[in-house]
Amino acid sequence: MSATVTPPPKKVNHIGLEVLQYKGGKTTLCAGCGHNSISERIIESFYELGIDPYTVAKFSGIGCSSKSPAYFLGLSHGFNAVHGRMPAIATGALLANRTLMGIGLSGDGDTASIGIGQFMHLIRRNMPMIYIIEDNGVYGLTKGQFSATADLGSTLKSGTPNNLPPFDCCALAMKWGATFVARSFSGDKKQLNAILKTAIAHRGLSVIDVISPCVTFNDHEGSTKSYAYVKEHEEVLQELDFVPSFEDITVDIPEGEVMDVLMHDGSHLRIRKLQRDFDPTDRFKALVALEEAEAKGEILTGVLYLNTAKPTFLELLDLTDEPVATLPEARVRPSRTVLDQVMDELR
Repeated sequence: MSATVTPPPKKVNHIGLEVLQYKGGKTTLCAGCGHNSISERIIESFYELGIDPYTVAKFSGIGCSSKSPAYFLGLSHGFNAVHGRMPAIATGALLANRTLMGIGLSGDGDTASIGIGQFMHLIRRNMPMIYIIEDNGVYGLTKGQFSATADLGSTLKSGTPNNLPPFDCCALAMKWGATFVARSFSGDKKQLNAILKTAIAHRGLSVIDVISPCVTFNDHEGSTKSYAYVKEHEEVLQELDFVPSFEDITVDIPEGEVMDVLMHDGSHLRIRKLQRDFDPTDRFKALVALEEAEAKGEILTGVLYLNTAKPTFLELLDLTDEPVATLPEARVRPSRTVLDQVMDELR
């Protein structure tokens, strides 16, 4: 008679879920696309922090990047919006249900071209959500034309140069109101994971511009968003580690010039400065650093700006703690007396 073999216990996070419950469908993007690496980091960070997928709402517009939400958090709510209009959809959904955690996936075309107006209004409102720009500098769905983030002087596969200056989405985000701004590279697993965890813990708009090479249309010599170019020209601002509120405050960063930032939920972002004296809480110096890097042809990655004090759009509107979408009609419909008063004031 054979002995009964007890299967090993399944590995779960601190809320009892397996990593499988944070995955999505099989990707249909090109093999080697940087967007797939970003999806993998999202799966890792949400699983490791123990975020319940049912409390997450995913938003996207149109483009290769906007397919990404299908590849992670398959148990979460999702809405694929019209091209460039994802911020409006996300704003409406999060105003209706403030208990949801919003994560938007957009591309450089969806954000910096057709969606630039919506992006700017999302920024100035400091809407509490995570906004990831999968930035490859081209329109991948329409055969690789330059996008509005393509660097001046970069070339297409045909050799055609770009003669227009780019939008720097991180600079725009810092200037007009986002309270967490970072840039990373899809190939840097550790850095991107720490940045995503910080964005999850942050209360406010988190804008993360991720250089995500397009292996089909923008990974050639002459591109400034190829794997080779980014690896050669990336300047990492700091070494990052994120300590969740449910873990002991210990990290593997050596002692030295260390900045410890307490996040809204009790988590800690621990930053060790590297080559330059850089303070991510100083917006002016962060903007100067971006200008200096652009002049030298460098790509700064890391946490560029962090402000944990500014109120969010939900706080400015003084909404109820209960989700607006769940309130009974008696609490959201003005009485006849109030409507008459409004009409009298408008006469």
